[in-house]
Amino acid sequence: MDILEQIVAYKRQEIDERMRYVPLQQFMPVIQQMMDEGITYPSMRQSLMDSDTGIIAEFKRKSPSKGWIHQDAKAEEVTMAYQQAGATALSILTDTNFFGGYDEYIQHARAAGVTLPILYKNFIIDEYQLFQAKYCGASAVLLIAACLTKQRCAELQHLAHQLGLETLLEMHNERDFEYAELEPDMYGINNRNLGSFVTDVNNSFRLAERLPDGVCKVSESGINNPSTLKELRAAGFRGFLMGECFMKEKEPGAALQAMLMNN
Repeated sequence: MDILEQIVAYKRQEIDERMRYVPLQQFMPVIQQMMDEGITYPSMRQSLMDSDTGIIAEFKRKSPSKGWIHQDAKAEEVTMAYQQAGATALSILTDTNFFGGYDEYIQHARAAGVTLPILYKNFIIDEYQLFQAKYCGASAVLLIAACLTKQRCAELQHLAHQLGLETLLEMHNERDFEYAELEPDMYGINNRNLGSFVTDVNNSFRLAERLPDGVCKVSESGINNPSTLKELRAAGFRGFLMGECFMKEKEPGAALQAMLMNN
């Protein structure tokens, strides 16, 4: 199996185990109360479309290809530093086994006062995970074309919208572009091959024109300098998901601030 297949296989086991220990009924009343009270967070799509910078700053402690990037980083501290530095939105890894993340990191960020849109970044293959995302305070969820059939992706997007969550649909190659017909809130092009974890930012430039006009386009991974940001913006992208280039630094928020000053 390639890396993505390993992750998805493990994810199925992980979800089954979590559902046994924390059944949906246990946190559904809280979700229902949130929806009844109209508790919402800012639109990630609108924030990106309105922004001059569009940086989605990511909290990522670990990756399958790099190992630990910033093991002792605290979600509440880094995400607040990102917000204060001028991030447009945040992405928080919630996969534990491969990325060292937890759902609680989103809760910690919200408790610390983060008001920016937050992307629940995981390998979503089951409805249960959408309820998890809503429960912990996410604004949007990532749906990865390579993990899902088109029909399954449509079903998960429908439920996400019912829960008041936006969707970022991640595509990587030509095969994935039929999923664009599902009209997600945000159209992502991942510059990283999830099978091999090889990254090439030229993937965004190569595939940008394949996306519909006027939509919110997001370039993901491998972006690490202001000149690339400017070139991607000129190619029509409004969002730029960046994690490792910030998280590898002692102070990720300061790294983001420096990037924005030079942009």
